Amino acid sequence: MKKKIFYSLLICAASSVYAQTGNEISGKYTKLVFQDEFNGTGLPDKSKWDFENGHLRNSEKQYYTTDRLENAYQKDGYLHLVARNDSTLIDGKVRPITSASIHTKNTFSLKYGKVEVRAKLPACLGTWAAIWMMPVKSTYGYWPKSGEIDIMEHVGYDPERINYAIHTESNNHTKKNGKGSNAFCPTCYTDFHVYGFEWHKERLEWYLDGRKRLVITKPENATWESWPFDQPFYLILNLAFGGGWGGLKGLDTDILPQEYIIDYIRVYQ
Repeated sequence: MKKKIFYSLLICAASSVYAQTGNEISGKYTKLVFQDEFNGTGLPDKSKWDFENGHLRNSEKQYYTTDRLENAYQKDGYLHLVARNDSTLIDGKVRPITSASIHTKNTFSLKYGKVEVRAKLPACLGTWAAIWMMPVKSTYGYWPKSGEIDIMEHVGYDPERINYAIHTESNNHTKKNGKGSNAFCPTCYTDFHVYGFEWHKERLEWYLDGRKRLVITKPENATWESWPFDQPFYLILNLAFGGGWGGLKGLDTDILPQEYIIDYIRVYQ
């Protein structure tokens, strides 16, 4: 999610990246180590999630709120992250657009494993929903040196496309050599789909409804610059609005609120 420019069509020519269809889930990761079925009520479970707060990155328009039911709540087995055009007063200032971002930095992290998230995405000009991972510690330095894994990103102006990417010191969008791809999913904003990711020592794999869509393999003679994925990462679920990518083709605040609805998240090792 740390992006300043549009890069929806990240198709890397390097041999270490290829898109694929099929049903080749490894079956290696079967032990459930973290889950949230969102069967509670009210705010997300504080034993599992913390909130980000404020205006954080990418010149996005939303102000991420903390412990505010209007932006993040559980109901009927679902988590709702909601972007609103509500001009709420927070800390003495009017925040025109509000939303929520939750993370597990202080509660759960993983090094290698499988992540599955079943979700239905929002779609209007400006929305930018994501499932992503960041390192618990900046072992090799600040972004992008210590890496970033984008399990799923979706921008509302391109509603039928799901995007996948990684960011490293060697390969990132600021150098115009980022590694990633995308998948066609015409019902991602009308129906629920399962967004899957497997993290192996030598490769990263992305899945859509159980079908493998992308593999990125560890380069030969890799250094931390090209492969920082040997350290614990934590999970982030967020709904941004606007910014360098989400707002590339304009904003439609008239059809807010918009909801990013998550059925479950399950992590296996």
